[in-house]
Amino acid sequence: MRTKRRLALVLHLLVALDASHAAAQTASSSDESKTPKAPNDASAKDKKEPAEVTVRGKGSPAQRLVRSAESVTVVDLRRAKEQTVDMGEVLARTQGISVARDGGLGSSTRFSLNGLSDEQIRFFLDGVPLASAGFPFGIANVPVNLIERVEVYRGVVPLRFGADALGGAVNLVSLDSNYAPRLSASYQTGSNGIYRLSVDGRTRDIDSGFVFSATAFLDRAKNNYDVDVNATNAAAHLEPVTVPRFHDGYWALGGAVEAGVVDRPWARRLTARVFATGFDKDIQSNLIMTLPYGDVTRKERVYGGTVRYEQPLAKNLELETLANYSRRFMHFTDVGAFTYDWYGRRVGPRLRPGEVEGKPRDQVFWQDAVFARALVTWTLAKDHVLRFAATPSYTVRTGDERADTPLQDVGGAGRLFTLNSGVEYEMNLLEGRLQNIFFVKDYVYRASSNDEFGRSFDVNEHRFGIGNAIRYRVNDWLYAKASYERATRLPSPDETFGDGALIKANPQLEPEESHNINVGPHIEVRRKRIGDITLDVNGFFRDTDNLINVFPATIQTTYQNIFAARAIGVEAGGAWTAPGRFVTLDGSVTYNDFRNTATEGPFAPENGDRVVARPYFFGSWGARFRFRGLPGPNDSVEPYYVGRYVHSFFRAWESQGATGFKDVVDAQVTHAAGVTWAVFAGDTRVASTFEVDNLTDARVFDIFGAQRPGRQFFVKIAADVR
Repeated sequence: MRTKRRLALVLHLLVALDASHAAAQTASSSDESKTPKAPNDASAKDKKEPAEVTVRGKGSPAQRLVRSAESVTVVDLRRAKEQTVDMGEVLARTQGISVARDGGLGSSTRFSLNGLSDEQIRFFLDGVPLASAGFPFGIANVPVNLIERVEVYRGVVPLRFGADALGGAVNLVSLDSNYAPRLSASYQTGSNGIYRLSVDGRTRDIDSGFVFSATAFLDRAKNNYDVDVNATNAAAHLEPVTVPRFHDGYWALGGAVEAGVVDRPWARRLTARVFATGFDKDIQSNLIMTLPYGDVTRKERVYGGTVRYEQPLAKNLELETLANYSRRFMHFTDVGAFTYDWYGRRVGPRLRPGEVEGKPRDQVFWQDAVFARALVTWTLAKDHVLRFAATPSYTVRTGDERADTPLQDVGGAGRLFTLNSGVEYEMNLLEGRLQNIFFVKDYVYRASSNDEFGRSFDVNEHRFGIGNAIRYRVNDWLYAKASYERATRLPSPDETFGDGALIKANPQLEPEESHNINVGPHIEVRRKRIGDITLDVNGFFRDTDNLINVFPATIQTTYQNIFAARAIGVEAGGAWTAPGRFVTLDGSVTYNDFRNTATEGPFAPENGDRVVARPYFFGSWGARFRFRGLPGPNDSVEPYYVGRYVHSFFRAWESQGATGFKDVVDAQVTHAAGVTWAVFAGDTRVASTFEVDNLTDARVFDIFGAQRPGRQFFVKIAADVR
């Protein structure tokens, strides 16, 4: 029987790979994928079935987080790893989150949580800033198969991250805490020349405490999907045409190795992780797709390491520390000597090299960053815990303009130091029914930099923050939560120095400050005759001073301060799983009224307008079916569907422009459907998925107006051995 099952696995692999090759030949277009869901207290019978995407429960670290006073949503990625969804799409289907991008795989992404976006939300990998951990290309392009779960903190950020976030934080958790031995791999291919490969392995020796893990990934995409543009015809007139993108290729390659010991008398954990990652990205056009480029490119390389040490110092005193160093190289090239049309043809030589600004740019930046954190946890008495944290960071960026152009300087070089520290007091009362967390934070910001004209700027800031989070368990299935924080967010290196490509430096940015409030219930019904039901509702309020916002332009963008802005909204997400778990329905919806309230400064004339280029009403819905025992007793076939809606919104200030001619991104509805076939043999699970994204081939646009892919076909095969 074992031999037969292994032969079935081999056949399954061959069929899936043949189908993936066929899908790779299919040239259609778009960019959507898979589904999220609620958890699974797996029984012995179901232990090999992956849990749903959104986890709510008791026992695991993720489940304890959801039931804590923290305003957090936990997204389990076990099912997403078997489907063709990417990280951006997983997060976009979570309530309160909007993910917009200006193209296909590898394109720039704007992540928004409760109306706040970009660097107002801090991103981490296992508690280390994402770019410093080896992923400089943004959270949406992080390979799903290298991550175990995603923790989304709304508004109030726990002290243990040492972060100065304004609107929240997203932490990608890559390893389970016990380093359980496993080996997994995935391969995905599909329309528009997309290929994605990932490998993840880990092991642990119980006797010595030695742990080891290694990960690697490779992504490649041509992104040659069709777009609708205005091109010049033979009579030198503009006419609407549909053409494939010809200069939008992307590839990324990276890997990491971690080794150390756990559960030793002298170290609960002592590990070192080293990593190296790089990507190359062609740039097809300006942000609003009115001007094609044929030679503009950017690339980045980052490498470094992280050391962690955790150990009880006494019976009631614990220490957790980490130190990280990263070296980042950025290169932007725009020295093209020819003009291109939308067909990819050279129209003629340019009077002066350079397609973006009409001048050549061959800019390189080197960025060295050091990040450290120390967290001390002191258990004062039963149900009373005091925590102290200090998180310093220091970033140095230098640059060079290699294009030999008179009077041209490279802006964005400088130094930036931050120190975030604080104290947190946690109480658990009424036999655990009531949990309260009170905290105070301190922020120090020192920046010295120069702009593209060679002018020097120095900024010195010192701010304080305070907050409280409370949770009350009404009964076994109903929780009530509320939280408040007076938050401060310091400008990031990319906001201050620019990104070395299309975002210009602005060393005069002021730190943001905001009053953040979250309140709402969490409902969780488990193992009842009606099935499993989860519902999470959160009302939020954000009153922000000196909001840092990116303003789109036809050439380069820049971050600027809006003196005051206010967001009021509500988000909800829920799921129902039928008894027997043969069907799951889920959905989420978010409404966010985010407006400029500045009465002075450059944006006072737009007082009362919605903040530009931010969707304010969006949602998703989905269904998944599970047919067990096909073809083997432990195998399953799972068809699924997911839809998304984004309401129309203004790309520029809504009070500007005449009625009927305002700069608007139209409402968008997309659909995706697929089927997963999972086969088991002992401790091995192999799952293959076929999916069609953007079923209706809808015209989909990002926040700035760039067109995204239409209908796409994907095949993915994933194997996991435990």
